[in-house]
Amino acid sequence: MKRKSRTSEDFSIAFLDIICCAFGAIVLLLMITKTMEPIVLEESTVQLDGQIKKLQEQLFTIRGETSLFNRHLNAKHEQIDADKRRIAILRTRHAQIEAQYAQIAKAASVSQKEKGDLAIALQSLSAEMERLLGRNYKSSNNLIGGIPVDSEYLIFIIDTSGSMFNYAWPKLLDQVIATLDIYPEVKGIQFMNDMGKYMFSSYQRKWIPDTTARRAAIIKRLRSWHPFSNSSPVEGVQKAIRTFFSQDKKISLYVMGDEFSGRSIQRVLKTVALINKINTNNERMVRIHAVGFPVQFMLPKHLQKTGIRFATLMRELTYRNGGTFVGLNNLDP
Repeated sequence: MKRKSRTSEDFSIAFLDIICCAFGAIVLLLMITKTMEPIVLEESTVQLDGQIKKLQEQLFTIRGETSLFNRHLNAKHEQIDADKRRIAILRTRHAQIEAQYAQIAKAASVSQKEKGDLAIALQSLSAEMERLLGRNYKSSNNLIGGIPVDSEYLIFIIDTSGSMFNYAWPKLLDQVIATLDIYPEVKGIQFMNDMGKYMFSSYQRKWIPDTTARRAAIIKRLRSWHPFSNSSPVEGVQKAIRTFFSQDKKISLYVMGDEFSGRSIQRVLKTVALINKINTNNERMVRIHAVGFPVQFMLPKHLQKTGIRFATLMRELTYRNGGTFVGLNNLDP
């Protein structure tokens, strides 16, 4: 009897242990399940979706503002180009009226009314130029005043080498715009680089019509135009003359660059003399002008050789072909 009682007691204690462990396990499972409620996961997902949506809205807003700023920037560029064209025309007109006024003032027979009309026109132009340029403006070069404007067709030979594109391009754009502006209307325009590559392939060996829209397209294209160049204008000049020379056309060719890497200056002069024929007035049919940019002169003296050779070649080439050479002394736009 004694042994049976002990067995029953041991069984009761063991059963109680099992029940306690099971209860503890259930409590532990409840605690774990409580921290991983599905509602918490759903709330986190909703919050993340809201943040992503908000960031996407901000991105779309920034993109829209960027597009708006770009449109405003392009409009400003167009307005600046228009002002520069207006300024160039005013400069030319101003110089013409000044010369006319000085000539008439010397004539004894001129009436006071004519003098007064010219004085009013001169004052009006001066006021307009002051409004556009500012009271303290001083011309940095005489490019417009120093170049004859009797041509009906224009050819630009642009040095697109790395030195020009990286250091002189804003200044070059200004000079091209100013040069175009002294010709309010011509019969044809052409742009080539110093290797003879055309700016617009659709106008190879043809004249580009001179319209306001076409001039704007030329300037827009020129801002990023960067074909290969060997830093020598000779190929472009010779190709332009051979292609577009005509006895019945007055053509002005503008070379814009900073260096001449060719071997012989005399050979270039002789070749151009052979292909640029003389008309009945003993003048070259293609008038050659040049603008030199002082990029090479920012380098040490022993590296300025190609810049000096360019200036030497252009001075002689323009002199022999009825044009003007302008050497700029800075690259400030």
